[in-house]
Amino acid sequence: MKTLYRVIVGSQSYGTNVEGSDIDYKGVYAQDIDELIGFGYKEQLNTTKDDTSYEIRRFLELLETANPTVLEMLFSPEDCIVEKHPAFDILIENRHKFLTKKCLFSFGGYAIAQIKKAKGLDKKMNWEKDRVTRKTPIDFVYACVEGKTMPISEYILKDQQHKCGLVALDHFKDCYALYYDYSVDNKLGYRGIIEDNSNELRLSSVPKYERPLTIIYYNKDGYTMHCKDYKEYTDWLKNRNTQRYVDLASHEQQIDGKNLLHCRRLLDMAMEIALTGDIHVRRPNAEYLKSIRKGLVSLEEIIENAERDIKLLDDLYKNSNLPDKVEKGLVNELLLKIRHTL
Repeated sequence: MKTLYRVIVGSQSYGTNVEGSDIDYKGVYAQDIDELIGFGYKEQLNTTKDDTSYEIRRFLELLETANPTVLEMLFSPEDCIVEKHPAFDILIENRHKFLTKKCLFSFGGYAIAQIKKAKGLDKKMNWEKDRVTRKTPIDFVYACVEGKTMPISEYILKDQQHKCGLVALDHFKDCYALYYDYSVDNKLGYRGIIEDNSNELRLSSVPKYERPLTIIYYNKDGYTMHCKDYKEYTDWLKNRNTQRYVDLASHEQQIDGKNLLHCRRLLDMAMEIALTGDIHVRRPNAEYLKSIRKGLVSLEEIIENAERDIKLLDDLYKNSNLPDKVEKGLVNELLLKIRHTL
């Protein structure tokens, strides 16, 4: 096996690295002829999670699909190139031939999907923003008062709910007659509206002569959905990579700053390819990208700018001089030339 190319990738190459940023490597290698014609072919080697290499044939296959990772490797800044075999210059000299209209989807597609997700203020972000706490069934109970509904907490004080008695109503799903014991020592023995650690409301025995105070409705489906969402949220908090999440300076909300940085970078590079037919891995707006990562840019600004550029992307690629795809036969020609050079 012969190493053809080895580069530093990621934030170090983009210029967006901060204190404590990892140094990631990617490379290209060529296997020996015996391994290629036998059963020893390995298209990719993962030495560590921060060090991945591709066999030259696999590398070319990925280039043909406009894969952003391998395209960025071809356009790496000089100070990020750790090792380069003379045979790899064959690819460097032809690298612009791999910039095609496929870059619209390979660079822009992921960014667009992530920005759309952020635009909806993804459910987990909303939990952070609103600081929602764990609710109980009583938060989903509503009283009917003079033809209108109101939360039961606005109708019965919380410390008085134990003096209430509920009777289920036939043919009225999740609806109950609400009775109230006005005696000082709760002589009627009503059991209250809820009990601890239960999803159900409590029913009481009510004397026949008592008259209901009002009718209440328990939004049981809403409470069930809340429980599901809350569990999903707490699981997410427990398992997420906390180093990626930063507080927005302008809002009591957390965002995945690293992910949004990459979305903005990919959109910029997608536009750059269409406009200039080139890739600049070392980003000219690196400081702005780092400010996104640090939470110094509002989510609204990130989304607004991204949506504006997403609208431009289709027209930019439609009107660009980029080929639709890599020239037929180029990949095979370059592969053979490199192998014969070794």
